[in-house]
Amino acid sequence: MTDSTPPPSDERDPPADDDVHAGADVTLGGYFETHDRPPAFEGVDGQPYTVSVEVEKTANLKAPYVGYLVFPRWAETGVGIVGHVETPVLWEGTARDDVLAEAGATPLLRVKGLLDEAIRRKTEGTE
Repeated sequence: MTDSTPPPSDERDPPADDDVHAGADVTLGGYFETHDRPPAFEGVDGQPYTVSVEVEKTANLKAPYVGYLVFPRWAETGVGIVGHVETPVLWEGTARDDVLAEAGATPLLRVKGLLDEAIRRKTEGTE
């Protein structure tokens, strides 16, 4: 008699080499660490963007650091930056490194959604 118990799903369906949802680079910080460059996205407007994390010091004593994303828009030729959009403040913390850690844990799919939201706000003039 043979064991009819199926193997664990990870043995049946190993992740494909091109699976964008597997690996260390599925978060913003993981992508920076793995590739040593910012991720690139095509915005909802069809234009090419990259992303940077910005952290600023504020007067708020409980959370003196805030972070947000800036998305430089590149010329279609990739030769230079021709504009940008940015998010509102997304993270607050007591230390710069805390804010950077929160930003780094953000999934790239969420970053893409934030880019598209920022483009829509700018297009609609609600920035």
